[in-house]
Amino acid sequence: MPEKSVRQMSRFEREHNSLSARTFRAIISSSILIGLVALLIGLGLFVYVLTTRYIDTAFNASKIAESITEKVLDVKPTVDEIMEIYNSLDPERFADIEAAAYKREERGTKEFGLMFKDYFQAFYDIEFEKDFLQIRSILEDFRKSSGVDDIYLAMYDAEKNRLIHLVDPDDSDETGSLTGEFDIVSEKQVSKFLVWDGEGKLYEIANSKRFGLMATAGVPVKDDNGETVAFFLADIRLNNVVNGAKMFFLLYAVSMFVIVNIVALVTALRMKKKLVDPLNSIAEAASGYVKDRKSGIDTTDHFSKLNIRTGDELENLALIMADMEKDLTEYEENLTKVTAEKERIGTELELATRIQADMLPNIYPAFPERPEFDIYATMTPAKEVGGDFYDFFLIDDDHLGLVMADVSGKGIPAALFMMASKILIGNYAMSGKSPGEVLAAVNDQICSNNREEMFVTVWLGVLDLRTGLIKAANAGHEYPVLKKPGGRFELIKDKHGFVIGGMSGMKYREYEIQMESGSKLFLYTDGVAEATDASGELFGTERMTEALNCAADGTTYDVLGAVTDAIGEFVQEAPQFDDITMLCLDFIGEKGKDLGKKAIVREITMIAEQASVKRILDFIDSELEEAGCPHKAQAQIGVAADELLSNIVQYAYTPEVGSVTVRLHIEKDPDVAEISFIDSGHPYNPLEHEDPDVTLSADEREPGGLGIFLVKKTMDDVSYEYRDNKNILKIRKQLA
Repeated sequence: MPEKSVRQMSRFEREHNSLSARTFRAIISSSILIGLVALLIGLGLFVYVLTTRYIDTAFNASKIAESITEKVLDVKPTVDEIMEIYNSLDPERFADIEAAAYKREERGTKEFGLMFKDYFQAFYDIEFEKDFLQIRSILEDFRKSSGVDDIYLAMYDAEKNRLIHLVDPDDSDETGSLTGEFDIVSEKQVSKFLVWDGEGKLYEIANSKRFGLMATAGVPVKDDNGETVAFFLADIRLNNVVNGAKMFFLLYAVSMFVIVNIVALVTALRMKKKLVDPLNSIAEAASGYVKDRKSGIDTTDHFSKLNIRTGDELENLALIMADMEKDLTEYEENLTKVTAEKERIGTELELATRIQADMLPNIYPAFPERPEFDIYATMTPAKEVGGDFYDFFLIDDDHLGLVMADVSGKGIPAALFMMASKILIGNYAMSGKSPGEVLAAVNDQICSNNREEMFVTVWLGVLDLRTGLIKAANAGHEYPVLKKPGGRFELIKDKHGFVIGGMSGMKYREYEIQMESGSKLFLYTDGVAEATDASGELFGTERMTEALNCAADGTTYDVLGAVTDAIGEFVQEAPQFDDITMLCLDFIGEKGKDLGKKAIVREITMIAEQASVKRILDFIDSELEEAGCPHKAQAQIGVAADELLSNIVQYAYTPEVGSVTVRLHIEKDPDVAEISFIDSGHPYNPLEHEDPDVTLSADEREPGGLGIFLVKKTMDDVSYEYRDNKNILKIRKQLA
């Protein structure tokens, strides 16, 4: 795909990327590909047929020579006499001859014979014997009349992988062989010839420096016991096959080049006339329409002026565009009004959602410097904005304030009332008042100016971080749930006071909850217990406590996740009618100060846009570097994080905008980093797709998938879950 748009291209670039040019190139490419395939097939058949023909010639020549010789005389005595001399010679002398045989192509037959005169002298007398001369004469006649390069009598030495020439009629100084001379051949050839079962044709194709590419075919000579004593062998060089293949390739390539270019040119010109020119006319009409609309001209005959008569989809497209142009003005006016109003409302709701989310604590761990406790909370509104809220804040170094509240109603009015209530509760709590006094003061303040008669239920507690004692008061809110160390989650059925905003002058009773190291406190709004399935059945506190106990030993994040999953499994596709808000506090106490040294937990939340990616990557690099992460692991984590963040930015919220949260958890012993990427965008599990086949070329491989494939290959573990209406992708990497 071109990097520039059509409007940014020069004239030459537009012509290069035009449909006709692409068609021309596509036809050439496909034709060349088909031509190459056909060429390879044809060339293969040509080589196969010609080679087979040569092999048949050599094999038949050797077979006929053996048959005629057998009728004229017995070659066995001559063979036995030569082989007896060969086997009786000094083995040490063979080493020099064998070394020279490897470089036989550098010397002529006469020079080779003179070099080892004492060796070849042993065979001299045999060459004048009657049987030897008769065999040589028969072979000479066949060599001249059969069309082979040489036909000779020879025997294989299986122990030393040698081919011993017994009788060779070739007197050429370049190609002839002396009696007793041997060639070094492959073990495969020796074995193939000596164990031949008589089926098919016996041959071997080899490439040597002396003779080039050559086929050797033959038939064995058997004695009365059926033992092989020698072979009639015929050599035929395959140079004609190679030269013929080269000529065939050249002629075919030239012909294909000419034909392909002619066909491509004719097709491209026809395509330009029948397709490209009409498309350009439609494009020019559309461009003129847009230009006139921007200039305020209401002309509606741009497409009706086109005279496209192709009788196909292009003509139909031009007619449809002409009809569309006539009606588009009215549609555009209505659409502009509706879109503007919708965008205004959407922008306001989005802004309200962000403001509400920013009003609630949403960065975890909330107090990384305070390992005595861990806290996590979530709020999922039924509409864009909700009336539930939670809060937690340090009143001083030793006291933590906890708030869970539910405003009557939903939507923007409830959100506004929620903000006012949250601010009042926080301000009074920070003043040092007890929970009961805070609720009484807030109630009086709200009742003094509450013409809309809205109210809010509130549970407020103050935790002494030194002793674990919580002083709490309840203004008409749900029962809190407590888990003691080693125990189970159970409801605390405390005394409820009247709702905030219902009546001025109310007093609120306080009570105490003793937290021990390992205790967990769970707070929630009625949206949890009153979550409803399609049949109208409520989720209830019993199912809620069962879900809590399933994750009783987990982290605060795991506890809320277990409840969220249980609610989702219960309600299935039923719509959410009420806000769902939850908070979990894990009191660790003094032990937490030691545990805090074993792990690092950091979190960052930003808008899912390209500008945020670098800041998040810098955050991850900084934390990993501070934790002493090796450079290699840090680089691999950075690449994986960049890929995952880029995917969230590009696809998670399209066309809307949302946030992305990155939670970094580094264990000190063993050194392991776990990074969670959390977004509220469209549900999507990238791990469901099959890994791309990286052995294929880029053109053959399906597009996409390489990024997540790289993440899976570089990380020790990658997992995905969809929980609490959020995509949660986790990567895990060993740091040491």
